Amino acid sequence: MDTLEAIRTRRSVRKFEDKPVPDEIVRQILEAAMMAPSAGNGQPWQFIVVNERARLDAMVNLHPYVQMVLQAQVGVIVCGDLSKEKYPGYWVQDCAAAMENLLLAAHALGLGAVWTGIYPKEDRVTGYRAMFNIPDHVMPLGFAPIGWPAQRPKSESRFNPDRIHYNTY
Repeated sequence: MDTLEAIRTRRSVRKFEDKPVPDEIVRQILEAAMMAPSAGNGQPWQFIVVNERARLDAMVNLHPYVQMVLQAQVGVIVCGDLSKEKYPGYWVQDCAAAMENLLLAAHALGLGAVWTGIYPKEDRVTGYRAMFNIPDHVMPLGFAPIGWPAQRPKSESRFNPDRIHYNTY
């Protein structure tokens, strides 16, 4: 799949088939995530791969919008490691870019995924920290449940020329 096609056709998938995702595909997705740009090339990310069924199922208690995790075969928590920041405060942008790469790679490989936000909701941050033993200097940004899609959401253009400004607002 070419890059523009992946961008145009990627949509959030919340229904998954009961079919395992091979470790090699997960590795490819993580390699793509780590190719994201970052401030000063600091690469302040850490990734927690969740593939234990009991742990995935228990995650529904951490977040009001992760019910789809009950069908997902694997998930990735994208975290910002504040000790690895080259420019403090940019970890959110850096890790958001990594998450977007992760989502696009999953789609390009035939998988479905959805970005569920953790940070800046303190109750979510606290819950994920406790369940996954995340140290204080690492902030969970978001969680992506991943699996073989059992749905194909329509992809419609979101282009809106009213949102484009040249030279000034």
